[in-house]
Amino acid sequence: MNRLLRRNESLVAITLIALCLIIGLNNPTFFTLQTLFTLLRGSIVSGIFAMGVLIVLISGGIDVSFTAVAIFALHATTKLYMAYLPDAPIIVGFIIAAIIGLGLGLINAFFIAQFKLPTLIVTLGTLSMIHGFLLFAIGNQIIRVIPPAMTAFARSSMLEIPVERGSAILHPAVLMTVFIAVGMWLFLKYTMLGRSIYALGGSPDAAERAGFNVKRIQYFIYAFVGLISGIAGMTFGSLARQSNPQDIVGMELNVIAAVVLGGATLTGGRGTVLGTILGVLLVTVAYNSLILIGVPTVWQRVVIGVIILIGTGVPAIRERRAGKRTFGLADA
Repeated sequence: MNRLLRRNESLVAITLIALCLIIGLNNPTFFTLQTLFTLLRGSIVSGIFAMGVLIVLISGGIDVSFTAVAIFALHATTKLYMAYLPDAPIIVGFIIAAIIGLGLGLINAFFIAQFKLPTLIVTLGTLSMIHGFLLFAIGNQIIRVIPPAMTAFARSSMLEIPVERGSAILHPAVLMTVFIAVGMWLFLKYTMLGRSIYALGGSPDAAERAGFNVKRIQYFIYAFVGLISGIAGMTFGSLARQSNPQDIVGMELNVIAAVVLGGATLTGGRGTVLGTILGVLLVTVAYNSLILIGVPTVWQRVVIGVIILIGTGVPAIRERRAGKRTFGLADA
């Protein structure tokens, strides 16, 4: 039991449950299917982004360009869709967006792997470059006339339950997030490449001495982040039923915070899919439901910041104390 409570996932789960109870007891409308399905819908895009951020943090890097990749892929895909494939199924749009995202992710991979530049510096540069180029090319033009397949996807439902006021609708894109999360869990746990990412985050030099090809691992990581960002961007645009170049960019810190809150460390070598999902849910609940208990919008960031500081600070303090005890035992 003590070992279970010491796990970071357990602390995040307890915090999430406590926050839900506080909100629900103050406003019973929180405990409804409509609210649950709305929160799940609100966590779809962040959950997809978080899977890419997770492997970057595990590898010891940091990527802040994924939102720019997502909005660029969305806008380019919507343009191509409308011009050449207006009647194509939605899967075609996701494939196009994923390919565009993959190409942009390879730009990050090239500079990081070939020149061994700091990941934060490279991705800050590509964030500005990609988003700046998009704004230069189209300005603030918002595409509101989207292909029928994107509109149909936004209106689709996996489960619709009649309630007192309307219906509680569960969007099928939730399954997409679940599928990606399960795939990431299997990849990290059971593949050699997944284990090599943990090794790279633990110590790049040790990973290289152990025979891992660090460059190939880095190419894979940042190409994958680009690919999954393209999918997330297309998902966001379809659900929003528009492509706005000002959307998404700016939420990267929230996603990174959710992943760190879930147990991943900025120094690399640690992180789990379960912890990441719990972190995403906690941030989503905090952002979307604090208003139900009367917390003004301007104070929501303060509350979320406190939650993140506590959620990441407690495990760090606990680890430091454990390290001191181990060191003391070694001296004895």
